[in-house]
Amino acid sequence: MAVSPYDNRLGADELDVRITDLLVASADSSDTLIDGSVQETLKLLRERLQMDVLFVSEFVDGKRVFRFVDAAAPDSPIKTGGSGPLDKSYCQLVSTGKLPEAIPDLSALAAARPDLPALAFRIGEHLSTPVVLRDGRVYGTLCCFSKSPNLHGRQRDLTQLKQCAQLVARMIDAGSSRRPMPDSVPDWSLSPVESKDVWKL
Repeated sequence: MAVSPYDNRLGADELDVRITDLLVASADSSDTLIDGSVQETLKLLRERLQMDVLFVSEFVDGKRVFRFVDAAAPDSPIKTGGSGPLDKSYCQLVSTGKLPEAIPDLSALAAARPDLPALAFRIGEHLSTPVVLRDGRVYGTLCCFSKSPNLHGRQRDLTQLKQCAQLVARMIDAGSSRRPMPDSVPDWSLSPVESKDVWKL
């Protein structure tokens, strides 16, 4: 039986090939089919990394807004369109280099660092990387986390996360070129039109 390119059993090597192919394809295309493939790739990445939640956030008007969310459970506290103060978010701390992109146990770190924002719920492993647009602006972050900590190295996984962040940036850039819009509302299929549910992460 042929294996679908969207099969969630993709291993690390197959996922690397898929990401590379999409990076090449998206370099010269703004095809909406590629948009959908990027979303499916983000879902596959979350599943392969065995993370509970993966999301794309946008930094806009002092807020961190969840533009795309893929979660293992339907009752995830983070929802597409949710938002919260940017200065209370770990996304901003990672994007400015004040925290590392790979954190084995975020709850333990937060408990040991009173200067860090309080967490609204338990988070173990936390991987995050900035989404940087063509003009050099930091759009937001691509982030994923699990409830459980992971004390093993994640360098290869972080590399894949960074490559997927490049894909996200290209889709946002392509959307803006198709139909110019204000910076706060990028023309990309991952972006909702409303903001709700405040969560600190």
